[in-house]
Amino acid sequence: MFHPLQVREIERLTDDAVAVTFTVPPELRTTFRHTPGQHIALRRTIDGQEIRRTYSLCTPATDNPVLRVGIRLVDNGAFSTYALKELAVGDTVDVMAPAGRFTLAPRPGQFVGIVGGSGITPVLSIVTTLLAREPDARFCLIRSDRTTASTMFLEEVADLKDRYPQRFQLVHVLSREERQTGLPSGRLDQERLHTLLPALLRTDAVDGWFLCGPLGLVQGAERALRDLGVPRTRIHEEIFHVDNGAAAPVPATTAPAHSTVTATLDSRSGTWPVHDGESLLDAVLRNRPDAPYACKGGVCGTCRAFLVSGDIRMDRNFALEADEVDAGYVLACQSHPATEKVELDFDR
Repeated sequence: MFHPLQVREIERLTDDAVAVTFTVPPELRTTFRHTPGQHIALRRTIDGQEIRRTYSLCTPATDNPVLRVGIRLVDNGAFSTYALKELAVGDTVDVMAPAGRFTLAPRPGQFVGIVGGSGITPVLSIVTTLLAREPDARFCLIRSDRTTASTMFLEEVADLKDRYPQRFQLVHVLSREERQTGLPSGRLDQERLHTLLPALLRTDAVDGWFLCGPLGLVQGAERALRDLGVPRTRIHEEIFHVDNGAAAPVPATTAPAHSTVTATLDSRSGTWPVHDGESLLDAVLRNRPDAPYACKGGVCGTCRAFLVSGDIRMDRNFALEADEVDAGYVLACQSHPATEKVELDFDR
């Protein structure tokens, strides 16, 4: 469900990125309380077409929530172009309640974030909340950016270093700019991380790894960690900026000539036909416009649903963890029927 919220502040972070803060009225404070690392979906209509985009919250989790997101300009991006060039303080934007499972509830331990570009956004919320609430927690942030000028939330991260010098460690790598101090420039790829991580800390003593950014960085970091013996259960991922051709092709399956999807949403169920070639989400949306979704690209996980019965083919998945897939969860936006009857439950 979307709620119209007024823009309270727009702050220029870099030449191609802004931070947008929304006003949360008292009656919606409970609705918009978030767990560190969650995101919100924003909605606007352009030429009669509804556009939805998800952006991670960068603020610490509090009882009186502050909704602040970082938005970086994307080439031909319908929403990011609007946010950077047209959106103004006082405007109203439709905002969905916080969602997402790339989260960390504050607890004692050693944690590490490996982020690239705008991937800093959810991790900033995670580390700020963690260090403020849990005195026995430590965090190492390894971030990669093109240049200093393109680095989002530079001041906020510097403030963390000043406030928590004994519990917060920062390693900043620039891929297109040389510096006199710090690590040499270059990409944070699998080979480099495989060498860097053991030199920084004991990888077996880290309680949780949080990887966020472009697909290549996240996949390279995961492979480096697995090579170093890190259990998959300690690795948490969120992908930003996935190209349409980034996913490996899914083996073709024979689709039934006529299929139906039964969906339960907000305790109400219905059964509808699935048109040839359309996803299960699109079939549900034709009849239940309130079905949850944001990116329709297999990245945000907003359309996550439990597969009650039937078989499906999922085109790609950059949002669900392996244990979620094993438990029976699917991304409705990427799922197509492989049996004549498929049943989904969006409420589980």
